[in-house]
Amino acid sequence: MHSTPFHRLFTTALLVLSLQAITSQAGNPVFSYLDIFDIEWAEDPQISPDGRFVVYRRMGFDIMADGRRGNLWLVDTTSGVQRKLSTFEGDESEPRWSPDSARIAYVRKTSDSEGSEIYLHWLDGAREARLTRLPAAPSALRWRPDGQALAFAMTVDSEGPSLATRPTAPEGAEWAETPRFTDRLYHERDGSGYIKPGFSHVFVVPADGGTARQVSRGNYHHREPAWGADGKTVYVTGNRSDDWEHDYRNSELYAFDLGTGDVRDITHTSGPDESPAMSPDGRHLAWLGFADKHQAWQVRRLRIARPDGSDVRELLGNLDRSVSAIQWSADSQGLYFQYDHHGRTRIGYVSLTDQMRDVADDVGGTSIGRPYSSGSFSVSNDRRLVYTHTRPEFPADLALVTGKTVRRLTSLNSDLLDHRALGATREIWWKSSVDGLDIQGWIVTPPGFDPKQKYPLLVENHGGPILNYGERFSPEMQLYAAAGYVVFYPNARGSTSYGEAFANTLYHNYPGEDYNDVMDGVDAVIAEGFVDPQQLYVTGGSAGGIMTAWIIGKSDRFRAAAVIKPVMNWYSKTLNADNWFRYYHDRYPGTPWTNPDDYLRFSPISLVGNVNTPTLVMVGLEDLRTPPSQAKQLYHALRYRKVDTLLVELPGASHFIARRPSQLIDKIANILAWFERYGAAQAVPQAED
Repeated sequence: MHSTPFHRLFTTALLVLSLQAITSQAGNPVFSYLDIFDIEWAEDPQISPDGRFVVYRRMGFDIMADGRRGNLWLVDTTSGVQRKLSTFEGDESEPRWSPDSARIAYVRKTSDSEGSEIYLHWLDGAREARLTRLPAAPSALRWRPDGQALAFAMTVDSEGPSLATRPTAPEGAEWAETPRFTDRLYHERDGSGYIKPGFSHVFVVPADGGTARQVSRGNYHHREPAWGADGKTVYVTGNRSDDWEHDYRNSELYAFDLGTGDVRDITHTSGPDESPAMSPDGRHLAWLGFADKHQAWQVRRLRIARPDGSDVRELLGNLDRSVSAIQWSADSQGLYFQYDHHGRTRIGYVSLTDQMRDVADDVGGTSIGRPYSSGSFSVSNDRRLVYTHTRPEFPADLALVTGKTVRRLTSLNSDLLDHRALGATREIWWKSSVDGLDIQGWIVTPPGFDPKQKYPLLVENHGGPILNYGERFSPEMQLYAAAGYVVFYPNARGSTSYGEAFANTLYHNYPGEDYNDVMDGVDAVIAEGFVDPQQLYVTGGSAGGIMTAWIIGKSDRFRAAAVIKPVMNWYSKTLNADNWFRYYHDRYPGTPWTNPDDYLRFSPISLVGNVNTPTLVMVGLEDLRTPPSQAKQLYHALRYRKVDTLLVELPGASHFIARRPSQLIDKIANILAWFERYGAAQAVPQAED
């Protein structure tokens, strides 16, 4: 997993591009709150099969609507000239090229009342046509190999349960809404609320218009359609077992015959099998999955087989990293894929003989807020590859790989970020004092940083906890640095991109020694010599909120803390969140009623009697993942104990606070204001951890 010659070449090739965002900043103002509304980023780039054009979703924030917006843009890969795909100003997504590079199918949200539909754009003459009239939003568009039809997934409503029938109200009476009945395991989703009864099914529709025909049926979910090479079969991901609802960790691949309607099982693994992809020559079916060992986390593996599922073999068996986003090369001799390594997202290629090489690095930049893993890519028939490229100095732009040449196609934020003094980001490693594990993190220094001065340190813990931070643009980190803090964000044990064993150190042990990793990292940053050890502050959201609450329950080293959307009590959270049923066994052994001791022992509420740190508590009032009752448990406990605290509730906000830019600003501004309140206080005496 060391740097390959290509990686060094790639890094050198893009160094000048990255430095352009740094060297032009002398005398410029720092990044500010309203700058968030001017950020743009590229998503879902799709290169045409002939390699001439890239269509992508150009994202940004609408300051008047206080939300995100995305339109499709077309880029000439030779000249770099780009233009908007259409004059439509609503939301557009999922662009997909026809095999002959002449048409683009995409999803357009026409209006709240009409919903989303599939549209076609003809490249010659820039003509547009609405292809469907659907009762629900389509997703996962896939062209048939001959370009004559499209497959897609869509939810089909079903009947929900009911009991008593209410008498008819008198004419003109204003009675309450009728009751809502639920008998499903998964019935609500953070960010969207109640899930109407229904099942996801696969459909096909002629590319010249017509009626969408339902392919899959039954009370099961079917997703991720992929065409067979002959266009007569559609492969899908699903779980058609009788116990599918409780066996939610499992999925299989199925083949649907479009002529007869027959369905065949392709895989039979106890675990997820997903993302089917047929080779262009029709000889190999590829997919991702693993045999479920019921761990905290497992590496997602790449498998190939004959189209009927026989002769299964695994590629990349020596790569201890999770594989995603597989795409066949046009010659059917290998697959491109995406993976995370040490907080950076890469694109690799593996041949059918299991020879791997790296193709691109620094993929991501679409997770606006904090520097999480993200991004995507696509490949043309002549092996030109386009992907979302990011560095800490800018969010996702488009970059094109042609052979060994890397060229940046867009600079969506040069009009803004080239004129801002940004904090500089650099990597740091340290040894865990627990067991000697190598732990990685990043330091962001304030604009105008002088290593001879002493700065306050702001620690920002990531969520998940089985996710990763990395060298990616983050407006949150930049705003903290602009306020004068050295920002430290660690990838403690349990983070992804370091292998399966590293992530599973939290198996039945969370929070655990990840606390020690963070505190060891704080000491490593202090040892650099430019941090005032009496000016330490700590924050984090979701799992980062859990870690922040855990830290202040075990240490008095921090002047102030901001605990954002935490879990304080696993006993009550596990049965109350939207994803409540996903925690048993892999998070803690058993259930809250069979193993109450562990559920309490790993709950930060068990340490709240030790907290002396002034603590801001924040949560969205529509958060279904870590419900507001969790944050209130911390706030009420601290108020009871007369510890300085303040509860901040964000009306209408889900767990994804950054969805609305004004609430992202609220989050950061209130954290900084809280820390500033305690910046002039006397240093808190250090306590033994």
